Amino acid sequence: MFKALVNLFWLARGVRVFALVGESGTGKSFRAKLVAQKFGIDMIIDDGLLINGDAIIAGKSAKREKLYMAAVKTALFHEKAHRDEVARALQHARWKKILIIGTSEKMVKKIAERLQIPTPAKIIKIEDIASREEIDTAIRARKVEGKHVIPVPAIEVKRSYPRIFYDSIRVFLQRNLAPGGLSTPKLYEKSVVRPEFSKRGRVAISESALSQMVIHCIDEFDDSIRIEKITVRSDSQGYRLTVMIEVPFGSQLSGRIHNLQQYIIDNIERFTGILIEEVNLVIDRFSK
Repeated sequence: MFKALVNLFWLARGVRVFALVGESGTGKSFRAKLVAQKFGIDMIIDDGLLINGDAIIAGKSAKREKLYMAAVKTALFHEKAHRDEVARALQHARWKKILIIGTSEKMVKKIAERLQIPTPAKIIKIEDIASREEIDTAIRARKVEGKHVIPVPAIEVKRSYPRIFYDSIRVFLQRNLAPGGLSTPKLYEKSVVRPEFSKRGRVAISESALSQMVIHCIDEFDDSIRIEKITVRSDSQGYRLTVMIEVPFGSQLSGRIHNLQQYIIDNIERFTGILIEEVNLVIDRFSK
């Protein structure tokens, strides 16, 4: 009911949500202004920040975090005070279009949900706006030099995050004045930063640790369910879990298995901040 009221609120304001999706380090933040210009987008949500034009108006940057897992949580607006601040700013500001930047469709949808704005109506993939060569160059800069981009001028970053500021980039983009008319280039400045977590290397969660969390969740949800095997796969979009289980004969399966899937996802994401892209539950046998 609450979600329906929120959607009505934004519908009445004529709001439309866009998303730019791609693997980490592929140049999404660098190209955010280009996407915003093309679609006439007012606001950008990127790594925990709410950006309007060239100004940071709310939030905190995931790139200031010292640990990788803390950066993931900040980008997902895990902390209530953080997401409430940005949600209030969105409700009070005047805007029609917003761009959410994320590594997967699930991530941008979760951000939209946490900030109480509509689900993205249009999802743009980084491969649609950048060549393979450009993406590979961006990935090398991230992996070798630890460089990240914040799509605002250097003065904004120096004021809020002076310790991670590294350099600035100025880019000319064509600006359409009228349909079919002439266009003039507009100068955009972007900031290059080197976060602390980028210098220290990545912190990952092992297959063993994730398996232990799954075992705990299932035991807490229903201790009559037995686990036979857990398989964990990870990619740039998150973790994918396959769990083979044994359930008591006569168990009511309709709805209950789906509830267990969601229980596992919600608890692991809440306590770790990582994204669980999917949980596949396979009933291998029924016990007597």
